[in-house]
Amino acid sequence: MSIKSDNRHLYLQVIDHLKKDIQKGVYKEKEKLPSEFDLAKQLGVSRATLREALRILEEENVIIRRHGVGTFVNPKPLFSSGIEQLNSVTAMIEQAGMSPGTIFLNSTTTGPTEEDIRRFSCSVDDEITLIERVRTANGEPVVYCLDKIPDKILSVDFSHEDESLLHLLEVKSNRRITYAVAQIEPIGYHDKISPILECEPETALLVLKQMHFDEADVPVLYSVNYFKADKFSFHVLRKRV
Repeated sequence: MSIKSDNRHLYLQVIDHLKKDIQKGVYKEKEKLPSEFDLAKQLGVSRATLREALRILEEENVIIRRHGVGTFVNPKPLFSSGIEQLNSVTAMIEQAGMSPGTIFLNSTTTGPTEEDIRRFSCSVDDEITLIERVRTANGEPVVYCLDKIPDKILSVDFSHEDESLLHLLEVKSNRRITYAVAQIEPIGYHDKISPILECEPETALLVLKQMHFDEADVPVLYSVNYFKADKFSFHVLRKRV
């Protein structure tokens, strides 16, 4: 069925039409779309117009194009959070109505690197604990986590295998994290982390790096979290000043 013409550019009409078809289930998640030739013919537009629409839909993560294979509908993210909200991974999973879990990989205590000394304002004699975990949602791995905490902050009975580190720092170490300075960036396939998260070769990762501070503005936790981009989406509210 061809699109109905209105005053907008044709490629914008194609974008709306395909989005509505996906919402109605005409094209399901992970389903392959018709070829460009067939789809352009169905919609009554040129292939150049269709390609522009598909390019924008790919930028919006609505579809994914695999070279030499075809165009597929991207699954909708299961987890969504405002980047301005300081949510733990545990909370994000629970808010999606799923059960959070942890696969503990490793924990080591070493002297600080030059970056650690700068981040935590610590001395060369202090020790840093590095915790490596995988967070799961209903048993499926969704986030790979690397967390660094100065050893002097950890309580004797600090356990990091099952709960949110933000919660544990507050309960066990009396350190309530109130804000974080964050940096987020997309990356492609990662030789180590992507297999751990059971990613398809074309699945991207979202890397969220955060320095967490307590109520006294003391840096207490540095985390690097790798999110499966097909499972998570982050947004931000921007206000005009």
